[in-house]
Amino acid sequence: MSRIGQHGVVVPNGVDVVIDKNHVKVTGPKGTLSMPLHHSVTVVVEDGKLMVEKKNDSKMAAAMWGTTTRLIANMITGVTEGFSKKLELNGVGFRVALKGKKLDMALGFSHPVVVDIPDDLTVAVEGMTITISGMDKQRVGQFAAEIRALKPVEPYKGKGFRYEGEHVRRKEGKKAA
Repeated sequence: MSRIGQHGVVVPNGVDVVIDKNHVKVTGPKGTLSMPLHHSVTVVVEDGKLMVEKKNDSKMAAAMWGTTTRLIANMITGVTEGFSKKLELNGVGFRVALKGKKLDMALGFSHPVVVDIPDDLTVAVEGMTITISGMDKQRVGQFAAEIRALKPVEPYKGKGFRYEGEHVRRKEGKKAA
């Protein structure tokens, strides 16, 4: 059984939480996020804390109890601090540049790769490092994964995109006879 749902989510000053029947809306200094609630849980405000409660004892209600708690906590963190991911590009001849709301990359293909940046995310390029930031944790992670999928790091020479701090196991190449 999850114990995450037992702890509430503390609502800091400057953050406004509105709970409808089946929707939670969080507003803070960086913007507004909303999320539909699963039908097996409810959200209650108790002395400055949001508590997620199960409606019944089903397996789905137990699963959604902790999940909903963490999703609401991530929404509160997103509207106050925001989330960011860093990608590093390694490889000779590879380059990345920011051109308006597009990311222009040379990744060793016969053509340049151009990716549109979503409106709710901000991207900064510093050398061979791309920093993706925004208030929705899922959107930041998804966009970082989409960029990484264009040229994932390969195990022989270590060329390609990797997350900052990611360790890639290197393989030994062919040996001469």
